Amino acid sequence: MKYDIKLKNDADIKILRESGKRLAKVLQAVAKEVKPGVTTGYLNDFVYKMITDMGDKPAFLNYQPFGADYPYPGSICISVNDEVVHGIGGDRVLKEGDIVGLDGGVTHKGMISDSAITVPVGNISKEDEELMRVTKEALMAGIHAAVGGKYVNDISKAIEKAIPKKYGVVKILSRHGVGYKVHEEPYVPNFDDGVKGPKLVPGLVLAIEPMVNHGTDEVYLADDGYTFITKDHKKSAHFEHTILITEGKAEILTSL
Repeated sequence: MKYDIKLKNDADIKILRESGKRLAKVLQAVAKEVKPGVTTGYLNDFVYKMITDMGDKPAFLNYQPFGADYPYPGSICISVNDEVVHGIGGDRVLKEGDIVGLDGGVTHKGMISDSAITVPVGNISKEDEELMRVTKEALMAGIHAAVGGKYVNDISKAIEKAIPKKYGVVKILSRHGVGYKVHEEPYVPNFDDGVKGPKLVPGLVLAIEPMVNHGTDEVYLADDGYTFITKDHKKSAHFEHTILITEGKAEILTSL
């Protein structure tokens, strides 16, 4: 199978490192704003101001992915509880015990970084703490498997292996290349689909992002055309980093 993969050169990578650091600062800052009584719209506006004050652009704002009926209207994806990904900020008020996925992107000098975290609203249940921990560990397992010379499927298998069977690993949404665009090839499943996929070579930049549910792996698309929701309405967690493939271990670009 032929893949349309665009490797990044040294100049691109230098800009992506700065883009990633800026995004990490944004996520760190907005996470501190998550508390009971805050609206998701406030969080969206907070992110817009912080990114634009840095002279950059929110990568998702007005981005229209394939199949979408209209451009995404938010500066960050805000997904609460049973919302898996791509939630849109608005009037929803956060409550004690909620968990919130914050998925952001920064366009810095034309290069795009992409990262996500899931954070608690006040005190949360032990079960939700475990869900978040498992999802974050699955992300790191995938990153550790992203070694130059291996293949995309090695990442997929590592993510799936790290997640206990009692959880649902979302299968219809896959990870992706990133950098020049929000979504680039190759696509990286969060489970072993039996397809070897392309070889991991230096200059390849990927967004690795497992999405893990308390219950079923099945999800559906909400009426807004963007938000994916768990079919059984149990909670979901999501963590993501943009990484650079090297000759050896992958470099995380979206960390401080």
